[in-house]
Amino acid sequence: MENFLNIFLLGDVPNDLVSFTFFIGTMAMMAASVFFFLSLDAGGGKWRTSMLVSGLITFIAAVHYYYMRDASVSGGDVTFFRYVDWILTVPLMCVEFYLILAKAGAKKSLMWKLIFWSTVMLVFGYVGEAIDRDNAWLWGLVSGAAYFYVAYMIWLGEAKALAEKAGGAVLEAHNALCWFVLVGWSIYPIGYMIGTDGWYDFIDVLPLDMDVVYNVGDAINKIGFGLVIYNLAVSK
Repeated sequence: MENFLNIFLLGDVPNDLVSFTFFIGTMAMMAASVFFFLSLDAGGGKWRTSMLVSGLITFIAAVHYYYMRDASVSGGDVTFFRYVDWILTVPLMCVEFYLILAKAGAKKSLMWKLIFWSTVMLVFGYVGEAIDRDNAWLWGLVSGAAYFYVAYMIWLGEAKALAEKAGGAVLEAHNALCWFVLVGWSIYPIGYMIGTDGWYDFIDVLPLDMDVVYNVGDAINKIGFGLVIYNLAVSK
């Protein structure tokens, strides 16, 4: 029985923190997906589409985590799977900003700008992490610039103005999502620097594994985004 549990939970590597966080991430995000899908009509269904997107974000992540755990246990590289996950889920997280601001007059152009720059952030990050690691610092710099532009749009730009126009629960939800982007998403460049070489090699002294950093960050950010939307849906 003990051996079975080791294989099922941790891929027969019971002391492997990376495999454990992959498993916990899979289960946590699958459970979150079930919760969000069952909560589509929370608060009368006013935010049904937003709740649906929240469920899709965590469901897509859970499926990818299932495959990434298998790849990690077998000694394979999970970078490709991780970026496929991000290229689907991160733009959807940006869509959440548009959905909650649509009633305040947000145009689709805002949504597409957020999607475009988040995609730029991910594409250049992938190039630095998987294709041209010798120049990882340069690709990371471009990726970081795209991230900061997204942060600018939601904290100080058009999205912020619309949130203040809406006020109330929408403004509170927008501000909470902004904090996830500013603080929660910052864990990704930390993982990037741990996993690649550059002027930031000093960060290697941290007793952390890149995949552990990413796994923890994903669970917090993706589930957290959905919980913010759920709180908005049930608010009065």
